[in-house]
Amino acid sequence: MRTFRSDHCAAAAVLALSLAGCASIPDEPAVALPTRIQDRSITWHDCRTGAEDEVGDRLAAAGAQCGEFQAPLNYADPAGQTITIAVARRAATDSAQKLGTLLVQTGGPGPSRDGVTMIVDGPEGGHSAPALAERYDLVGMDPRFFGASTPLECGWPTGTYLGLAQSAPTNRADFDRTVGTARELADRCAPNRALLPHASTRNIARDTDLLRKLLGEPKLSYIGWSWGTYLGAVYMQMFGDHVDRVVLDSALDPRAPGPDLTRDTAPADAAALADWARWASDHDAEFDLGTTQDTVLHTVDEIFRAAAAHPITLGALTITADMIPGLLLTVDDSETSYAELGRQVRALRDAAEPTPAMASKLALYTDTATVPEFGFSATVANQCADRPARPAADYFADIERHRDTEPLFGPLARHLTPCAVWPTTPAEPATEIDNPLPALLIGATGDPVAPAAGQRAMHQALSGSRSVSLASAFRHGVYLFDAGGCVDNAVEQYLLNDSLPANDSTCQRDQR
Repeated sequence: MRTFRSDHCAAAAVLALSLAGCASIPDEPAVALPTRIQDRSITWHDCRTGAEDEVGDRLAAAGAQCGEFQAPLNYADPAGQTITIAVARRAATDSAQKLGTLLVQTGGPGPSRDGVTMIVDGPEGGHSAPALAERYDLVGMDPRFFGASTPLECGWPTGTYLGLAQSAPTNRADFDRTVGTARELADRCAPNRALLPHASTRNIARDTDLLRKLLGEPKLSYIGWSWGTYLGAVYMQMFGDHVDRVVLDSALDPRAPGPDLTRDTAPADAAALADWARWASDHDAEFDLGTTQDTVLHTVDEIFRAAAAHPITLGALTITADMIPGLLLTVDDSETSYAELGRQVRALRDAAEPTPAMASKLALYTDTATVPEFGFSATVANQCADRPARPAADYFADIERHRDTEPLFGPLARHLTPCAVWPTTPAEPATEIDNPLPALLIGATGDPVAPAAGQRAMHQALSGSRSVSLASAFRHGVYLFDAGGCVDNAVEQYLLNDSLPANDSTCQRDQR
């Protein structure tokens, strides 16, 4: 799992005008919702639902309340079937200076009610944003079919799905096995065919605007990470008249979300691995993987070749070559994360006992249980509803065309998903992002999940945006996750003072 939980005012005019003064081009015509939906307010209640409700406990401890609202399953049939959307809200502590409502989308797609706690308490290993918690009502929403919202669960065994999602086929026989697995998973979703076409990001954006109406807000401010940047951009495009201040962190290429989300990520994955190799060479006394970046990478190549010749046995676990790339993915370039990867690579080289973290991860590959909290089928349903997939055979041809230039990560990045054999097709075309609304884009220059080229594509599509990049950082997720005065100041100046940077800029990382 790669992402968290792992889409013109003229530029000069943007500097002078707030969003309220900019012309927008929303693409969503007004929909007449039934009275039973549009006139119903949200009833707020305690977030805790029982002794095992960790999310509810965290939200309650942060001072949030929870609620639900009804949304049309199909906005083209607003009087038809409805689904439940779960939300959380924490009131601004400085009500006299409240700036409005800030919707926090943590990425995925996945449950995001706990975005409220990310601002109040900070993510694990990160820091909080007390000034935002003072001045904004904070709201988090579990997107349709995730978390406490109406579920979409196809009963996928954990190991079966991960075996497909993390597979990097080394030959035609491996690829054909992935096609068979994809078909098995898609068939399990066929009984949900009435829900599947409506799992799209466009519908989640519609749910977001319905939430805005139910909150009684003329506009929403927004901060989103990873996939949340795509939802934010889609919302801006569809409902531009109702957005205030928007921050998109680790922005995806707006043309990427869908069945081919990871297709262009292999070079960024390789660059991130090379950065880890540089770090590992500086810690050779501890890890013994090589004294230079090149020798560490050579060690990795030898592990891959060894697994291709004979599967590697780690205790009771068997590692085949098509599993190696997935075990080498990085999303965080912290000392802690890099050290754990160093221990895992050493275990692979020596066929030694896996680290506890590695053993826990690998145990999922053989887990036959369905774990609804993972949201695997809902995630894939969202991808399949956003854009059509290519024919299955195209995926192997794509891998083969790039095998020389992307030998390690290409087969993983370009592998097919169940969308290639999905029982339904998208109900509508994907949103084309192209508008002049102001927004602040934050990102790391070496992000392996949202490569720099895709971040630039989002910046170009949002022509009124400004970009602040964290230099020489190989991580996914910057604000709140990577302490740094430059990035923090840019985000908070914009969200608190409506002060968008005059120009794009690059931040140097604070000494860690």
